[in-house]
Amino acid sequence: MPDKDPDNCSGLDEPARSYCEGDTGGSGGVGGGGGGGDVTDGAVTSVKELANSLIKHIKEQLAPGKTWAPEKADSGLYEPFLWLGQHLAVAIFICVVVVCALTAWQGAPRLRQMGASTGWALVAVAGMASIPGAVTLLNKAVSTAFQTAFGTDESTLFGVIEHDLKHGADAGNPLGILIIIAALAVALAFSALVFMTRQLGILAFVCMAPLVLASLTRGGDTSAVRAWAGRLLGLMFAPFALLLVAPFVQFAKGSLVVDAVLLVAADALMLRMIFHGVPYIGPRVAGAARALVESRTDHPLARAVVRAGAPTVYERENLPRGPRTVDTPGRAASQDGGVLLGAYGLKPRQQPGRLTTMSAVAQTGHDAARRAQIIQARREAQAAVSPSASNPRATGARTPTPSTNGPVPPPAPASGPGTAPALRPSGPTRPNNP
Repeated sequence: MPDKDPDNCSGLDEPARSYCEGDTGGSGGVGGGGGGGDVTDGAVTSVKELANSLIKHIKEQLAPGKTWAPEKADSGLYEPFLWLGQHLAVAIFICVVVVCALTAWQGAPRLRQMGASTGWALVAVAGMASIPGAVTLLNKAVSTAFQTAFGTDESTLFGVIEHDLKHGADAGNPLGILIIIAALAVALAFSALVFMTRQLGILAFVCMAPLVLASLTRGGDTSAVRAWAGRLLGLMFAPFALLLVAPFVQFAKGSLVVDAVLLVAADALMLRMIFHGVPYIGPRVAGAARALVESRTDHPLARAVVRAGAPTVYERENLPRGPRTVDTPGRAASQDGGVLLGAYGLKPRQQPGRLTTMSAVAQTGHDAARRAQIIQARREAQAAVSPSASNPRATGARTPTPSTNGPVPPPAPASGPGTAPALRPSGPTRPNNP
């Protein structure tokens, strides 16, 4: 077959033009598979590029370089909270100074209280303006560390997947590539859920910072600040939960199918990250993701994964009812508000807790079989004990009473009055001579 004229292919667009200008070797010959091989190789390359793109987006969503929180104190979002926190700190400081002045007759304790309030007021006002910048720098550091840990080291999950896509034993197997692409797509959906909950949580806690720091001006009560900082740091360092999968990736080197299994385990860890890392709404978000998966599929493996990531819990509205209960967002926010009010010197109202209606109904149905077994076991135990538990007075016998001062006296006859022998008056004890 004569070579093709390049002028005949000039009217085509890429990649059709490149295919037209290439030598396909005719049809039915030995070289006839050349064009098909090029198409197959191009498809495999495109699939691998898609997998690498999914991995890149998962990394960016789990630890983004930027947050929705303000970067500076003069941000339009942060400025109203900053103004409120500063004025609140000043108002609390004035109240403390006035109280100390009115009770100055108490001497040194009031002077120490006024000095502590002055120092903590300065610390609070200075810290209010530095929170946005500190959170931004910490988020960048966490993002860089995450990208470095999961990008440059081949001993991590995503590094092993990228290596196996090129040099794995089943890198040319379409089934293995299809499985890993599906697992990456599912992981991308979970990473998007993690991204949304983390970003909204960090934004809320950064905006709360002035109000929390203002509580220090009362005299250095750091309970509210410690609770706030613990939750914020938990949100920011949550992506590193995926490092728990890293020790197992060495077993998966060279197999895309095992990589997919580990990626599914990472999805369960992401659900756990939402469940434990994001306060207030975390359990509900994870529960909603579990309900969505269970409503879409009946596959037992998928259901087991989402149940491992988002276990069945009972919500507690406002006293613990048993293990594995979580607070509703309203109760959790109320308890944190109680900590903040306590830092301001206001006594929070302790609200009794109970299960929500849906959780109580679910718990009743779940514990019905257990409760019936417990009742049956108690009845059997009582029936086994009751025949041997007879009343001694019914047979006219006396139960002997143990005595530490001597031998037990014999029981009185059944027809007698049944009175015990008279005891000797107390006195010094003389030893018996042999």
